[in-house]
Amino acid sequence: MELVIIGLLGGLITGISPCILPVLPVIFLTGGAQSARTSQGSSIPQIDAIGPGGVARTGAAAVKTRPADATASTVSRWRPFLVIAGLVTSFTLVTLVGSLILGALNLPQDIIRWVAMAVLVAIGLGLIVPRFEHLLERAFTWVPQRRVENNRGGFGVGLALGAVFVPCAGPVLAAIIVAGSTGQIGWGTVLLTISFAIGVAVPLLFFALAGRRVAERVKAFRRRERGLRIAAGVAMIALAIGLAFNLPQTLQRLVPDYTAGIQTDLTDNESAQRALDLGGLVTQENKDLDQCTNGATELESCGTAPSIRGIEEWFNTPGNDAIELEDLRGEVVLVDFWAYSCINCQRSIPHTVAWHEAYGDLGLNVIGVHSPEYAFEKDPGNVRAGAEDFGITYPVAIDNNLSTWTNYRNRYWPAHYLIDAEGTVRHIALGEGNYEATEGLIRELLRDANPDVQLPGDTDVADVTPDVGSTTQETFLGTSKDVNYGGEGRYAPGEGAYAFPDAQPDDSFALSGDWVLETQYATPASADARVRLNFHASQVRMVLAGSGSVTVSLDGGEMRTIEVDGTPRSYGLVEAVTEGQHVLDVTLSEGVEAYSFTFG
Repeated sequence: MELVIIGLLGGLITGISPCILPVLPVIFLTGGAQSARTSQGSSIPQIDAIGPGGVARTGAAAVKTRPADATASTVSRWRPFLVIAGLVTSFTLVTLVGSLILGALNLPQDIIRWVAMAVLVAIGLGLIVPRFEHLLERAFTWVPQRRVENNRGGFGVGLALGAVFVPCAGPVLAAIIVAGSTGQIGWGTVLLTISFAIGVAVPLLFFALAGRRVAERVKAFRRRERGLRIAAGVAMIALAIGLAFNLPQTLQRLVPDYTAGIQTDLTDNESAQRALDLGGLVTQENKDLDQCTNGATELESCGTAPSIRGIEEWFNTPGNDAIELEDLRGEVVLVDFWAYSCINCQRSIPHTVAWHEAYGDLGLNVIGVHSPEYAFEKDPGNVRAGAEDFGITYPVAIDNNLSTWTNYRNRYWPAHYLIDAEGTVRHIALGEGNYEATEGLIRELLRDANPDVQLPGDTDVADVTPDVGSTTQETFLGTSKDVNYGGEGRYAPGEGAYAFPDAQPDDSFALSGDWVLETQYATPASADARVRLNFHASQVRMVLAGSGSVTVSLDGGEMRTIEVDGTPRSYGLVEAVTEGQHVLDVTLSEGVEAYSFTFG
């Protein structure tokens, strides 16, 4: 019941959030206005019937039209409910099992979305051009005495909408998506998904019914039935084109998320988090992990370590073969979740490397599970290059589907899971810091596994973890993650001209010159393209790729040039910066891709 309530409330909140805006015109016109009764016992015309070997007709030109009776009115009255029912059905199925089915069939993960967009375009064209609609309907002429009424058309429209419907990914939806993409689907997940979908459907149904009411009461709608069909078709085609070019994301960025605070209030408590875990991440295999306290200074017992699974590729192992935790019983294991462009991991990795070098021959097995945050981090070549840069020689597992990440219920880069010689998780450290305590517990477990072991002195690696809030937050230049853009105008995908603002806010970035903005990165489209960063940190790094140069100037001082060549990796821009706010001007040559700024 707790899951159902959280799902319903989460869905209701999502149903009134800005991310719903792109589908509202289609819901209003196809689910609402098209079901309006424009005269006594009649409705705005829809596909009426298909007889044996015949072609359906609509409106006054219909070959076989049904009398304007109570039956037609009833059919029309159900259309809003069927559109929303179709949306709920397809959204639920696609979210829960779509990824698993496509994976089993070895099909691209986005094929359902593209097919649904094609269906929306086809339906939209049919509404605008009746002849095209008739051509589509001929596919059904082989069905004897088959009626295709507008109620069924409404359900079909809903099915297409549900397959492309991408609501805001709050904690409730995140738990559902993770469970669906990894196959960890239990009754809790199903209940959570259905209740969430119903919660989202309530505001959408209200909007559809409002559309019908408006169409029945406003004369302009009643007098322009043909115009209404065309408007519905245009709305569907516009939605499909917008989805193809990710335009809804731009709209969502322009409209503040006025529901974020409510969503946080719903899920930011122990009871809700426990319920959401039951709905997605918690399995019989990992259910005891929450018995560990993050960053504890003493050993705890948190159940048998979950397996390392779903790995695309291993390296730094004999023959690059996979490692099974069961084969390491009798020795201590440290599982380190990392991503090579993550600044937090970059500060943590020297400690992990030092532990491997100090204790690797004394019973410690370090396994680096590389769980990507960026799309480019899924490239095995990039991961290998990153590992080499950091001096990582211990085994690395490329967890591109986040299967092991999910199996450990992990949410942080970096994260350390310490496993004893019996295969039990004894310590969890999430995020940076706590290195001294973790090393002390490694030494304790090594002695427990082998009382005769002779351990060297503690490793001597400085802890450079910044205090919380002591630096500007990680700054992404791709359009899918920009959160602190402080320039003029929209930060939108595609090519555009930008200019620095007269007054740029603290802890923000702005662009000048011509740029091409992609979802993951930004790249110059002219020789004078610059980024201005207002920040506070002692160190600034930048994830860059491509070929060219980057010129850096701190607070208007001396300029420094950095050559960029190859796949994305982190480059140091400035270090040992004094306290307070500073301005960093970065000029990039054409051919350089800028992904993010990270701070230390």
